[in-house]
Amino acid sequence: MTVQQKRTLKVEKLARIYDEEIAPVWGARFGKMLLRNLSVPPRGQVLDISCGTGYPTVEILRRMSDGSRLIAIDASSAMLDVARRKIADLGPLGKKGVFFRTESAVPKLSFADDVYDLVVCNLGLSEMPSIEIALRDFARVTKIGGEVRCTLPLAGTFQEFHDLYREVLIKHDKHEALDRLDRHIAGYPTIDHVERCLKSANLAGDIEAEEFTLLFKSSREFFFAPVIEYGPLSEWKDIAGNGQEMQDVFWYIKEAIDAYFDGRPFQVTVKAGCLMGRKVPGAPFEDEIELDLDAPLVEEMYEEMDTDLPRRLAVGSVRVDEVAEEDVIDEDSPEEHDLDAFIEGKKRPSHLDED
Repeated sequence: MTVQQKRTLKVEKLARIYDEEIAPVWGARFGKMLLRNLSVPPRGQVLDISCGTGYPTVEILRRMSDGSRLIAIDASSAMLDVARRKIADLGPLGKKGVFFRTESAVPKLSFADDVYDLVVCNLGLSEMPSIEIALRDFARVTKIGGEVRCTLPLAGTFQEFHDLYREVLIKHDKHEALDRLDRHIAGYPTIDHVERCLKSANLAGDIEAEEFTLLFKSSREFFFAPVIEYGPLSEWKDIAGNGQEMQDVFWYIKEAIDAYFDGRPFQVTVKAGCLMGRKVPGAPFEDEIELDLDAPLVEEMYEEMDTDLPRRLAVGSVRVDEVAEEDVIDEDSPEEHDLDAFIEGKKRPSHLDED
């Protein structure tokens, strides 16, 4: 089998994992918030950004009248293939004005100004380097009076794990890692920040927030649940450091979870937000900084994005098309199970006893 064939199989597998194991416990929870009281105007034009494997795309399609049109875009062709199959399974309903395009919203949308009655984005917004810039671009393609709806995880998401992680780093004098953890946590936006971004984008509205919890039977189940393994785990590893330093930190984290919860389920909180705003006339507010989407500095910011898999699921959909050649490995190789603390039969390193 060639490298390209292996790569294709891997991205297809990741798309299936997302659709079957991650979306039901993650994307669908946010998507239901987005759909709440959502209506599509007659003959409405709808844009679904970062549509993933088709939720809530299918549900929006059900609410469309004849003459409406829905454009669904995603950077992952593998994700779109799953979404297309779902639409095809709808029969006549699936032929009702829906079009898929393999396209990223980064650095900006390719669509003209003032086109859409409704623009939605379920969990894709936070993957973009700037929520403010992205919302301005979403508003740009929306008609005056049209609506923009986006979901995203807010500050406080995974707080129980972050608190435990911080405690481990403080206890073992991992000061640089602690700084990285604090920067990571600060990447989750507050409600106040999102409200300012809405105002800056000339979107009149607000943000709804609610909480839900994820339960895991053990530390091992937590780290290897697909929603974590293909989501924030890679960033949590980067925070810990490299090589043995990273392995040591995760031994400490595993032991802390197992000690604190002692056979009880490990629970983490997700703080979900859904922003809703209608586009109002006028130039951007004078007290906000005008950002040129074509400016070189903005382009550089987007180009510097880390696109290696696994992407951070906590802030959006998995980018399953971006599998580099070096990422195509045998599933049975040690690289697929690279947390020593969870390798069966692996003993705790003796040097940890010296701490």
